[in-house]
Amino acid sequence: MLDEQKHKDRSAALISRMAADQEPVSAPVDLYNAMARAIKYNLDYRVEVMDQALRTKDLNLKRFDMLPKVMADLDYTGRSNDSGGFSRSLLTGRISLEPSTSSDRDVFAQDLTLSWDLLDFGLSYVRAQQAADEVMLSEERKRKVINRIVEDVRSAYWRAVSAQRLLTKITDLERVTQEALQQAEQQQSTGLTAPLSALSYQRELLSIRREAQTLARELSVAKQQLAALMNVPPETQFQVVLPPRNTPWQPVRMQNAEMLRMAIENRPELREVAYQMRSNDREGVAAILRTLPSLRVFIGADWSDNSYLYNNSWTGYGARASWNVLNVFRLPADRARVQAQNDLLDERAKALTMAVATQVQVSRARYEFRLRELDTAQRYLAVQGKIENQFDAGFKAEKLSRQTLIREQMNTVVSEVRLDVALADLQNAYANIYASIGIDPIDVSMSSSDSVEVLSNKLRTLWAQRDDALAATSIRR
Repeated sequence: MLDEQKHKDRSAALISRMAADQEPVSAPVDLYNAMARAIKYNLDYRVEVMDQALRTKDLNLKRFDMLPKVMADLDYTGRSNDSGGFSRSLLTGRISLEPSTSSDRDVFAQDLTLSWDLLDFGLSYVRAQQAADEVMLSEERKRKVINRIVEDVRSAYWRAVSAQRLLTKITDLERVTQEALQQAEQQQSTGLTAPLSALSYQRELLSIRREAQTLARELSVAKQQLAALMNVPPETQFQVVLPPRNTPWQPVRMQNAEMLRMAIENRPELREVAYQMRSNDREGVAAILRTLPSLRVFIGADWSDNSYLYNNSWTGYGARASWNVLNVFRLPADRARVQAQNDLLDERAKALTMAVATQVQVSRARYEFRLRELDTAQRYLAVQGKIENQFDAGFKAEKLSRQTLIREQMNTVVSEVRLDVALADLQNAYANIYASIGIDPIDVSMSSSDSVEVLSNKLRTLWAQRDDALAATSIRR
């Protein structure tokens, strides 16, 4: 049992190691810098990397089981008196010899034996193949985790952009709105305006304020979520690069059939089932091998210091066969279990195929819908900006009240937040398309040992090739 001090020391060590040996955030973070930090430092991904490393070590150990066994023995025996013996005739019952010995009281012997069991070799070969499948399974789990992380980074980054752009403005407008509400209440109480007009104005302001608060609440934790994905300590203060809002985004160019084909080929879940089915087939081979006789051959070098021996050193060799006959009767049950497991995996593969096909279609439809939403949000903001300009001109000409201008200013801020939220949703849908068809967000040229800058540049180039408008724009710059 660990005492309280041990728990305190353990917690302090975990906190200090949580983000140790990481490049500090010394400049504003852009999207591909955030992705690079997530790939290098995200702890969920590092767990999967370590799991794959462990599976690889297990595979290396399994391969040693296929090698012959080399046994070295040292043997010492001693006794307090001589070991004597005589023989007696089975026919007459007479003792034929006087007691005699053929061994010293103290005997030291050693031998080195090389042996190889052919059945063990066959079973070890099958287990090594299954261990190789476990390595590939861990690779697919790692791919699934990195796809999810990159998808989350995109969404969190764009929400953090919106938060950095607008939260300060929302806070300032909150203060101005509160003053406008208090002034409206005073006008209502003194009878300077009609009660219904004053109440309608307050209701409209409160409605806009409520929507702004709802959007602000969704955005307020965006930076913390992005920091967690990058494994940046929560107390770290950093800024994000503010990309332009007018970046052109294109519809999906791939055909539905092509997307589905790529998804069935690449999705980690379906590849996992394929490796599980292959491993299960190998279990059927192992069941057959267990029914075969075991043949063990050996050769060894022996030496003994027993002075009664004529030859104190010699070479021994031989072979031994054994057969557990009951394993033959067990074979039908083993094969039935293997077949049942194969049927289960086959049904799982079909179910996953249907689920993947649905996800591909949904991700495509979701992206196209988010694209239309973004277009609407952009046009809405443009119209709202023109309206605000008209109200601002009217206020400066003293034809409109300050309260009316405040209302339109709040509408503009809410429109900006809606645009950024629509852009964040589009980015999430964009990443979801690639996740749904199983295309890796990284390629073989990238390594977590690369620096953040090198890795972010590689990511930017890769995603520019995938029609990421933001990456293409930053490369052109």
